[in-house]
Amino acid sequence: MENNFAVFVLTHGRADNVLTYSTLRKCGYNGKIYLVVDNEDKQIQKYKDNFGEEFVKIFDKKAMADSIDEANNFDNRKVIVHGRNYCFTLAKELGYKYFIQLDDDYYEFIYKFSDTKGQVLSKDINKIFNLMFDFYNKTDALSICFAQTGDFIGGVDNGKGIYRFAKRKCMNSFFCSTDREFKFIGSINEDVNTYTTLASRGGLFLTIPVFAINQKDSQTQKDGMSDIYKLQGTYIKSFTTVLMQPSNVKVSIMNATHKRIHHSIAWKNTTPMIVSQAYKK
Repeated sequence: MENNFAVFVLTHGRADNVLTYSTLRKCGYNGKIYLVVDNEDKQIQKYKDNFGEEFVKIFDKKAMADSIDEANNFDNRKVIVHGRNYCFTLAKELGYKYFIQLDDDYYEFIYKFSDTKGQVLSKDINKIFNLMFDFYNKTDALSICFAQTGDFIGGVDNGKGIYRFAKRKCMNSFFCSTDREFKFIGSINEDVNTYTTLASRGGLFLTIPVFAINQKDSQTQKDGMSDIYKLQGTYIKSFTTVLMQPSNVKVSIMNATHKRIHHSIAWKNTTPMIVSQAYKK
């Protein structure tokens, strides 16, 4: 996979604070990084000044909005879904079959094996990327992704002796191919909307548990998608997926010290299942 892929970092209004870019370099990534910026961003020139015009790719946000199902009529385009869909077009234009799609606020790429002690930062993320694509090519998955550190709250066991990372989802980071193109849908909660809707039609998405990203908390940073989270809150975010998949997703309360509204997915109603031999006639 050497040199056959590029990294796309989706960003808005953070030309002086693209954490993911510096984190990738700190972790040894030596490939090309393209900043995906929409034409409604007021910092376009600053992005070009900071990263070089060749590596700042601008797309028409309104045109992308008109081409997808945003799941609402709010006409608020301060969201990432348009950039996510543009990445497939961009990869084709640049001549890449494969690409990695990342948000702009990662400050760590870390190993998360069950016996890993503390936060072990990757020093050769090129190798990790190549291993991920090697696995991706051996599956029929539409996309695979790194875990998020929040996935590990409570440990690798779900409390019932079941390994908790048999996860048919992709969030935040996406390893993709132009040969397996798919559409992200819904202006907010677009990752959950997409992997539940496509999973219900047989599409495969997978989280790889042994490596994870760590990012800044939502709503704590300026620009990006913070504005829309503050404006609409997590109820509308979660309920967008209910609109997409009412038979298998509901709005519920996350069981945490500071409770908040979140989506809840009934996976047995979401994905095709293999029927046990016990039920064979």
